[in-house]
Amino acid sequence: MRDGIEPRVAVADWPVLSYGFRPFFLGAALFAGLAVPAWIVMLAVGIGSTGLGAPREWHVHEMLFGFLPAVITGFVLTAVPNWTDRPAIKGRLLLTLFTLWFAGRIVLALSWFPPLLSAAVDMVYLLALALVLWREIVGGKSWAHAPIAVLISLYAVSNVLFHSAALNGAATDVPERMALALDMTLLTFIGGRVTPNFTREFLVQARRPEKPARFSQLDMAAIGFVAFASTLWAIFPQGAMAGWGLILAGAVNLVRLARWYGWLTWREPLVFVLHWGYAWLTLALLLLGCAALGLGLPQEDAVHALTTGAVGVMTLGIMTRASLGHTGRPRRADMATVAMYGLVTCGAIIRVFGPSVGLPTNALLSVAALSWSGAYLFFALVYGPYLLRPSLDE
Repeated sequence: MRDGIEPRVAVADWPVLSYGFRPFFLGAALFAGLAVPAWIVMLAVGIGSTGLGAPREWHVHEMLFGFLPAVITGFVLTAVPNWTDRPAIKGRLLLTLFTLWFAGRIVLALSWFPPLLSAAVDMVYLLALALVLWREIVGGKSWAHAPIAVLISLYAVSNVLFHSAALNGAATDVPERMALALDMTLLTFIGGRVTPNFTREFLVQARRPEKPARFSQLDMAAIGFVAFASTLWAIFPQGAMAGWGLILAGAVNLVRLARWYGWLTWREPLVFVLHWGYAWLTLALLLLGCAALGLGLPQEDAVHALTTGAVGVMTLGIMTRASLGHTGRPRRADMATVAMYGLVTCGAIIRVFGPSVGLPTNALLSVAALSWSGAYLFFALVYGPYLLRPSLDE
């Protein structure tokens, strides 16, 4: 400081741009908290046009290719330094990635821009993310994590296919199911890594003799079954092969989950929520498999067991733990954090099972949306200051 004047801090040095989880977790939370209620309003007042045409198409795309990629980006960019022993992606490059993501959300929410331009702006983000991730993995020779880069690359391709179908007026939802299949595989891969690792850490600290099973051929089979069955379902959503494949994948992953001793972590919601999220994933696999066979819940409700249940719970679990740990705060869930987990769970339960018990559609969607999106707005309110300010240990 000179002459009592504080030196100006360059944009690249802002705390929010010091790690990938900071801007992307906050952006994802705010977007989820606003976009879902916005879709309910569109339905209520009859708004018929967005940057992607019908509100339903906008809602599907923005949850699959807007909200979830932001969470994935925050997680991956934060984990990359540990995977590759390379410096964290921060500053101007991080700001560029976030700007690309945010630009996609703006152009697709409004019908002011030519459809081709809107699609091009949105497609750039995931392609850029895949390119950056490949650069880091190749540069650090971290080939064990190449599957994550492959899955994100395929996610970028499915977004391109989604836009291509929309621009050509093709009546196909294959790109949508491709993204859902990739979501299932990513959750199986990432959730199957972080959940037992954090559980092992908790049980060691609690001086419990039980330990989650180490990664084995069963885990490889669990991931493989999900990848194969979900891909089959993406192409042939109704049929015996896809149905029984998803049911088998759900059963194997249920066995996998049981080997992690999740019930012993109930005293620490920050760990237990990851097991709860993975349980939602196994339920989603089973419900989708039954739906493909013409049994149980309709496919739309089964899909929401994946999106509102597994994705909702798992993402909040990862976002809260990473935000606390990487900002120098104790990794313990307070009452506000537990309330977030409760809200997202209630929203998922109402959305998935509400239609089957005959609840009024408009009321059901409104309550489920407010509960689910409210969890993310609450995250932004409570955790936003942590993400915008320097870490406590700096």
